[in-house]
Order: sequence, then C-alpha cells, then structure tokens
Amino acid sequence: MNEFYPIARLTHKLEVLNMSSTTSSSSTVDRDQSYTIELIKPEDHEAVLRMLKTFFFKDEPLNTYLNLGECVDLEQYSMKSLKDNCSYKAVNKKGEIIGVFINGLLTRNAATDAPPEKAADGCSHFKFKKILGLMDHVEENFNIFDIYPNEDRILDGKILSVDTNYRGMGIAGKLTERAYEFMSANQISVYHVMCTSHYSAVVMEKLGFHEVFNMKFADYKKDGEVVFKPAAPHVGVRVLVKELGKDAPKSL
Repeated sequence: MNEFYPIARLTHKLEVLNMSSTTSSSSTVDRDQSYTIELIKPEDHEAVLRMLKTFFFKDEPLNTYLNLGECVDLEQYSMKSLKDNCSYKAVNKKGEIIGVFINGLLTRNAATDAPPEKAADGCSHFKFKKILGLMDHVEENFNIFDIYPNEDRILDGKILSVDTNYRGMGIAGKLTERAYEFMSANQISVYHVMCTSHYSAVVMEKLGFHEVFNMKFADYKKDGEVVFKPAAPHVGVRVLVKELGKDAPKSL
C-alpha cells in the first residue's frame, strides 16, 4: 500500500504532504541562517520522529478530528518508508532538523502477484485503524499505475513538514527539489502525493503538482455513516502528481 497517509499516504495549514501549524517552543530563531538538505539516515530517526510529534501529528486534520493522541502505530507507520533511502531533511547550522520530506517507493504489482494486504488489517489502534481504512478504500478505487502504464516505480511523497519558525525560507521547495535529483538518478518519472489536508494540497500545487484523483470525506461511509468530518477547509482526499521527463497521464 502507499505507505503514508495524510499527505497518505499524504496533509495542512501548511503541513503536507504535510506542513503543520503548530508553533515551536523556540522563542527566538535566526531566520537568516543557512541550511542544508541531506539524506535522512538511520541515526536521524529519533530526531525525525520528535519533529513529527511536534509539527505534524498533532495538527493533521484526521488525527485532530479523531483526537488521536499518542499512537505508536502511527509513529511506526510514518517511519516505515525511511528504509527506501529517498527521504530528506533540512538542517540548520546548529545541526537541528528544521524540515523533512519523508518519501517511499511504489512498485507496480505483477499480474500474478497476490493482492496486497490491507493496511488497516494489521493495525491494533482503533482510531488509527479508521485512517488506514480510508487509505485502503482510496487504493481500492484508484491505482496510480493505471494512468502511468509505462512506469514500474513511482516516488511516493508521504510527509512534508517544516518547523513553524522556519516557514517562508523555501525549505519545502528545496526538500522537493532534492527528491527530483533522486528521481533523475534512478530513472523515476512520476512523483505522487496524497493529501487529506486542503493546505497540503495547496502547497503541492504551488510546487507544480496537479490533481489526478479526489474523493470527498462525505462520500466515505461505514454502515451508512460518514466516518470523517474534519473542520473546513479540509473536505476530502486529493491525489496529486508531478511528472519529470517523458511520461504523462493516461486518460481514464
């Protein structure tokens, strides 16, 4: 399954992919300081998770609607794709992580492959299981590879988060540009994100992404009841893509 959810396997007030609106505890920040964009390594995992807890988990619209709170399942799920070695961090001159873009790789299933296991089936957390159920539902109704018949691998943007104190410095764009370099080096032509946050989708559109699928939260029901009713302007799930190179969407 596309391993993030909200950007979900994407999401915000500038979260994306998921850029959150939470304010950092730092009262004074040198916004003129330089920063570098680097690959997230195994030794960064604790610091990355700490940042997500501060600037993403609390503000993601579906998490907020469900009052998700502490959730080990969410933490583990959010970090799974780091093993693909295509996630990046922005680091200031003090060595502090001030932004991350967690990415993963989507691979086309062969016709002989068994259907992928649903993400919600393996989740023990009642509330987070609802979010994964929504992601499973989207995947059952939309397959990104159907509109890119010439692609076997696609880069999947899962979480884009920037420290509130460092907004407006171009960090989201620089993190995304670094991912483009990975795509070029690995012959990947399509960058995919899923947003459950209106603000996340706006951020991605400003970075040149365009919509290929959407579904209103009001249309997702269980036992006849709408499952998610987050506050406006978060009204649904949107899948956005950006193509680098030759491939273009196939008409459906």
